[in-house]
Amino acid sequence: MDIYKIHDVAELIEGNSYVGRGIIIGKTPDAKRAVSAYFIMGRSENSRNRVFTVKNGEVFTEPFDASKVKDPSLIIYAAIRKFRNSLIVTNGDQTDTVYDGLKSGLSFSTALSSREFEPDAPNLTPRISGILNFKDNDFSYEMSILKSSDAIGSSCNRYTFSYSALKGLGHFIHTYVCDGTPIPTFQGEPERVATLDDINEFADKLWNALDENNKISLYVRYTSLENGEYEEVLINKNK
Repeated sequence: MDIYKIHDVAELIEGNSYVGRGIIIGKTPDAKRAVSAYFIMGRSENSRNRVFTVKNGEVFTEPFDASKVKDPSLIIYAAIRKFRNSLIVTNGDQTDTVYDGLKSGLSFSTALSSREFEPDAPNLTPRISGILNFKDNDFSYEMSILKSSDAIGSSCNRYTFSYSALKGLGHFIHTYVCDGTPIPTFQGEPERVATLDDINEFADKLWNALDENNKISLYVRYTSLENGEYEEVLINKNK
């Protein structure tokens, strides 16, 4: 078994109808840019009624049709925010928890210690988060998952993974293993995936691999390590 194998991200999700929400962080093969990506999927009408919007460099989930929103509590949030030299990306309103924690001098993991998995029994969807910390024309990153310790949500287990950025390598974490009743949560360490130098090629690969019926939105950002400028790709199924 090659534990250091770097997977093609499409091969990890093609044919899997429901991996939920996912975060990828890594560095391009040319070592010049940081890669960050976030996608959402949905099975219910409420979850599918969403789009990504970008406002002042931050990414938000918003209703596609506001008249059809039934419960905004777990589906409407800031997904990506920037604080000083850090970029935060999460699958829920813990984006703001991390932002406020950093502002108060807390670390990424300490800020998240006040949160737990989502209150959506029986699924008990984990909260997944990531942060890119830029410094001296390079960056490091951390990823986190907060998940239930058992099938009834008795307590929360918190896992944080810290990485040095290596060219051509990304790490991929998603909320679910696959579809089910209840939906089985992600297991183990974030998966090792190959990044690409071309942002459009990478975005297309990821978007096209996601299940056609359940995918909703995708956002990909490539940030220059030389000057901090970035390019982005935004794809919404609802147009």
